[in-house]
Amino acid sequence: MKYLGSLYVQVLLGIVLGILIGALWPDVGVALKPLGDLFIKLIKVVVAPLIFCTVVSGIATMHDMKAVGRIGVKALIYFEVVSTVALVFGLFCGWIAKPGVGFNADVSQMDPSIAQGYVQNAPPKEGILNYILHLVPDTFVGAFSSGQLLQVLLIAVMTGVVCARLGDVRIKIIKGVEIVTKVFFGLIHMIVKLAPIGAFGAIAFTIGAYGLGSLFQLGALVATFYITSFLFVVIVNGIICWWCGFSIFKFLAYIREEILICLGTSSSEPALPGMIEKLQRLGASRQVVGFVIPTGYSFNLCGTNIYLTLAVLFLAQALNVELTLGQELSILGVAMISSKGAAAVAGGGFITLAATLGVIHDLPIASMALLVGVDRFMSECRGLINLICNGVATMAVARWDKQLDMDILHRELKRGPKAAEVAREHDAPVPNVVA
Repeated sequence: MKYLGSLYVQVLLGIVLGILIGALWPDVGVALKPLGDLFIKLIKVVVAPLIFCTVVSGIATMHDMKAVGRIGVKALIYFEVVSTVALVFGLFCGWIAKPGVGFNADVSQMDPSIAQGYVQNAPPKEGILNYILHLVPDTFVGAFSSGQLLQVLLIAVMTGVVCARLGDVRIKIIKGVEIVTKVFFGLIHMIVKLAPIGAFGAIAFTIGAYGLGSLFQLGALVATFYITSFLFVVIVNGIICWWCGFSIFKFLAYIREEILICLGTSSSEPALPGMIEKLQRLGASRQVVGFVIPTGYSFNLCGTNIYLTLAVLFLAQALNVELTLGQELSILGVAMISSKGAAAVAGGGFITLAATLGVIHDLPIASMALLVGVDRFMSECRGLINLICNGVATMAVARWDKQLDMDILHRELKRGPKAAEVAREHDAPVPNVVA
């Protein structure tokens, strides 16, 4: 019974019970949706201010302002390279597994309104200048109320740079911000105890609303996606972790709570605060963690990228459409652009898929109706892979910029996830690693 006191075990039990309720009593499962929504909303209350405080205090403690730009450039280079590898990885695994071969779907028999209901939620493509303008909030507090993490990051970087130039006053500001940060971490520790209930309600709704039947119907695609994602984490991220000097499997074990929370709620955002805390406990500097994590949520969506190319290839195979090399290269090019910012839109992966299909006239938007029934099941894996890859990205950028304390990293990984969970329960201070 002592294991029931672990949040990890409680979340796991919540997921199992949610699956049972959703499968046996679908109507009850659907009715439990508010439990998952409430937990996610509570987490969102503290995500933006926590990121703001983390970035401000991190930058304010830096003596060299060139380091801010250096971290940003390295992070963006890493994101572009690894997210492109994810696109190619999804396409390659689709070639090998061929999950849509033999499906023989007839697009004329599909209801285009099913997919159109998702597509119409996509934001208009207004060009790069309007995208940049969107990064600037209407007011200082507007970024916090809208929950736009890139906007929060922008004003946090600006505020941190100003604080770093205030001379002796910055010491008082840093102390004040660190006190506020402790308050928000305390709130997170309080809210995260509701994670088992949130995961229970969210997974019960998913199974109740979409049913296990739809999952089995397109089981080849779902299985291919999960296996491809697993291989991407183990192989690609495993190599990156090896370069950083640690094991991907020990890293996954260390963030096991965040993985289960993400899996149970079908969203990576509720796990974000916990990731910020644990990555700092693993020895990554505060400024790298504060910059890479929120930026990665728009520029390093590896799970979404794998889904995009794999789903397009599945639809082509299901409709018996032979894609040319030029079309496949076009898919990669469009997906590299359209996937940026997908996390900011509800159902972003599905909506981004519509934009990617626009370059292939042989694959009509109506064909996306094939995926509607199982997209929710795949969204869980998309969010999970995005979470893991952004965690690895943070460690890699910190290692690249020499802001990763290897002694702390190895000590924490050796202590294991239980030590991190105990530290959280007792509000143990998070180390402030500065290069």
